[in-house]
Order: sequence, then C-alpha cells, then structure tokens
Amino acid sequence: MSVENAPPELQLAVDLIYLLECNEIAPDVALAALEIVKRDYQEKLRKSAGSLSVSYL
Repeated sequence: MSVENAPPELQLAVDLIYLLECNEIAPDVALAALEIVKRDYQEKLRKSAGSLSVSYL
C-alpha cells in the first residue's frame, strides 16, 4: 500500500515521523510533545462536541 492511498491519519503519522527524525528529535522529547498535542486536540474535540450538542437543544 502506498502512502498516497493510505488513510489521512496514516499519511499524517508518516509526515510527523519524517519531520521528527529529520530534525533529530529525541524519542522522549517527541513523545512528551505528542502527548501535549494529543491533550490539546482532545480538548478541541470535547469543545466541538459540546457546541454541537447545544445547537440541538
């Protein structure tokens, strides 16, 4: 399977891995940063879901 035909989340993961490796980011730093990004996006999803549910009331 080529990356061009892969799901968008896999394409993004490949791009992120490439970016981190090209910049020689230490694995522990990369994981800590990704955890921050994960929390940020989970909060965005939570807020998005909250605003959608309010619009249906």
